[in-house]
Formats: sequence, structure tokens, C-alpha cells
Amino acid sequence: MKDSSPPYKRPAVLTLVNRSGQLAESIGIRPFELRSSRVLAKARLTSGFDFRDDAFEEGLNRLIHSLTHETRLTPFGKFAMRNAVQRSATSRFLVEKAISENPAILDEPIDGPVFIIGMPRSGTTILQALLYRDAAHRSPLCWECLLPYPAPTPETYRDNPRIDTIRKEFDIMFRLVPDLRMKHYMAADAPQECVGITALNFCSYQYLAQVKLPSYENWLSCEADQTQNLRWHKRFLQFLQSGGIRPVRWLLKSPLHLLRVKALFEVYPDARIVMPHREPSSFLASVASLIGSTRSLYTDHHDPVETGRELVQTWGAYLDRFLRDREKLDREASFIDFHFDDFVGNQMRTVETIYDRFGWRFDRQSRARMEEFLRRERKDKHGVHSYSLEQFGIAPPEIDRNFADYLKFLNELDAM
Repeated sequence: MKDSSPPYKRPAVLTLVNRSGQLAESIGIRPFELRSSRVLAKARLTSGFDFRDDAFEEGLNRLIHSLTHETRLTPFGKFAMRNAVQRSATSRFLVEKAISENPAILDEPIDGPVFIIGMPRSGTTILQALLYRDAAHRSPLCWECLLPYPAPTPETYRDNPRIDTIRKEFDIMFRLVPDLRMKHYMAADAPQECVGITALNFCSYQYLAQVKLPSYENWLSCEADQTQNLRWHKRFLQFLQSGGIRPVRWLLKSPLHLLRVKALFEVYPDARIVMPHREPSSFLASVASLIGSTRSLYTDHHDPVETGRELVQTWGAYLDRFLRDREKLDREASFIDFHFDDFVGNQMRTVETIYDRFGWRFDRQSRARMEEFLRRERKDKHGVHSYSLEQFGIAPPEIDRNFADYLKFLNELDAM
């Protein structure tokens, strides 16, 4: 593997943590070692609840195996990933405890959810953030996915210590990865992708965005039970709703739903899909640049060309599966497709199209909130995100091979 230095000078405190951790490891001390038995035992102790689930534990074991045997994490990376895994496990135990104490939570209806499932870096984050400005919509928020217990109430939804905790953690992350804010919109009280929900089931791309995990990625893509994963997803939405904040419709987002569109309609038969599309030659370099930044927080060993090759193969396979499954589903009335360039050219026109197509009421207050958000979060607010295919060793013929079916789909979409 080719090594490349982090794209920025590490803060002195982070360098000190890594050097101290390396010294400890050199004399046989493993301060941040991950073991599933310890993770589960601590989650039971903290929650006061004994939760057992085979799929949950399989995902945990697969993740820990991959983290332990397939990565070259810095000591800080080991510390951060151990904490992330433990937080996910403990949060899951607490949610399950709440459901066991109040089984009526599982009677909460989830009607007509809307899923944004476009490719990463195709405008999905901003589109979700825009549509979230409609009071009829509710999305799981970043803080809700990281610290979900107890379920938020109308009194605590906008102001509670958990929001402050996650806000402080994000501020630290932005200082440790200075170019992250420029590349990706995120805030403690902003909508979170569904990867934040499935992370609590240890069946999530979230971990792959942080670290390269070959065997875990193969399991997630080819072996994991995605229907079970989405049943947990629904269970989590029901838990969040149980606090008394019940939207007209849930507004959800994840590129990973490309992997499980059949399971999505099995669990949510009345779901509707909003899907922006972007040329692979544009989104691949952008997502490779973002993942390079996030992974650099956890390791000093990052090969941009290897990342480019990984993403070409992974996302090409995801799109192939999606197109096959979509054709078999015969649910075209449930989909809205549009091109990323059209969205960038006029975001509000795209929003109007979605409302017209689904027959939603677009009130004046929602429009004003969306327009204000666009003014506040204007493009390049935190700097210009520059990238190229050459940076990641991605050649056009490689894109043509791996995305042949999707490129054909885009041509047909453009001709409509």
C-alpha cells in the first residue's frame, strides 16, 4: 500500500496522543483494544438492560474483525473507533430498553415515508436539508442518531444537553479535519442520513466512510440481511416518534438504499423515492476527496489511487444492483428522477416539481424557510472544494466499464 501524509498539519495535541499511544503499544499495552464481549458487557451495564439479537451481534463481530485485522489505525483512530462502536452499542441497548418497557411504541404508524437515494455528492444532503424546512417533514437529526435516548419530546427537541454535546464534538472534528466543513454540510441539529440509524445495527456504510474495511464492505454489500436492517430502521423511527413529535411524513436519505430498494418497499410499501442523478465522472472524484478527508482522521496510511479504485468498483456494483431491482419492482410511479445539474441550476424549481408530482401542499412559510436556508448555506461558503479524477487515478475507460448500465440509464433520462 502506498502511504500518503495527511493533507494538513495535525494539531499538536493529536500528534501527542498518537505518539503516546505508539509508545504504549511498543511495550505491549493495548489501551484501545476492541472486543465484542467487552462492548456488549459495557452496553448492558450502562443501560441496565440485556439485549440480544443475532443480526446486531453479527454486524458488530464483522466490524471489529475488520477494524482489528485489516486497518492501520493511528492510536487516535483506535480510540475514536472504539468510542464510536461503544456509543452505537449502548445507544441500541437503551432504545431497545425503552421499547421493552413500552411495547406500544411498535404501534406507531410510519406512513408514506420519502427516501432520497441518489448517489453520494449528487445534491442529496442539500435537498434533504431544504425539504426539512417544511414543517410537515421530520428527518432523524445528527444528535438523535448519536444520542437517541430518551426519545425527544416537543419540549426537548430543539434544546437539550445532547445537542450541545454533539455540537461540541462536531466543532472538534472540524478543527481536526480543517477541510471537512468545506466538503460536506453537517451540523448537530441538521438532518442525518440513514447510515446513522443503521450504524446502531452495525450494518452501515458509515464505518466505511471512516476506515477502509474490505471484508466488512463485502459482507455489507453481499451477505447482510437488508430487510432485517430496514426493520430496525423502522423500529428506530417508531421510537423517535414515541416522544410525541409525529410528522405528516418522514424525510429520509441514504445512497446505501441503492443496495436494498427491494427490502425498502417490503418494509415501507407506501414509500416514495426522490433520486437525483449525476455523471459518475463528477461524483466519483468528489466522494473520493471527501472520504480521503474523513479517513485521514483515523490513519496515516491513505492511498488516493487505491481509494479511487475502491469507489469505482463499489458504487458501480451498487448502481447495477439498483437498476436490476428497480426494473423488477415495477414501481415507477413511486420514483422521481432528475439531474444534478438541473437541481444546481435552480433548487427551488426542483422542489416545486417534487411537490407537484406527489401532490403536496407547498405553503408560503415553507418556501420562505427554504429560500432563507439557501441564502445562509450558499455554495462554497466555507471554501471551494476542488478535485479531479487524476488525483485518484480514475481513468474514463474504467468509468465506462463499471458504470455502463447507469450511463445508459442517464442517456435515456436526458432524452425524456
